[in-house]
Amino acid sequence: QVQLVESGGGLVQAGGSLRLSCAASGGTFSSYTMGWFRQAPGKEREFVAAFTWRFPRTYYADSEKGRFTISGDNAKNTVYLQMNSLKPEDTAVYYCAATSRLNYRLTRQYEYDYWGQGTQVTVSS
Repeated sequence: QVQLVESGGGLVQAGGSLRLSCAASGGTFSSYTMGWFRQAPGKEREFVAAFTWRFPRTYYADSEKGRFTISGDNAKNTVYLQMNSLKPEDTAVYYCAATSRLNYRLTRQYEYDYWGQGTQVTVSS
């Protein structure tokens, strides 16, 4: 049973940084695609970034390019989302997701099979 556990959320001022972590267990993640999504109050869940351990590749939503970095530690089965230059509009619950489909350009919720419980990120102005 694949389990994903996010951590690292919190309250930060605009312009600050946070690093989210997603600890994965119960699968052979070297062949998985890992993703980060977020959902702001009253809005639909949206894609943030994706990562594959195999032939490491990354993909980002346009609004996060240059500010967010997704990476992984294969030995720890942990995926990270480094978020810099945070803005109030980045406030959301951030979710980690995983799928056994190996494709770093997966951006739709239905393309992911496993989800974490989410971690709250609040950016104050």
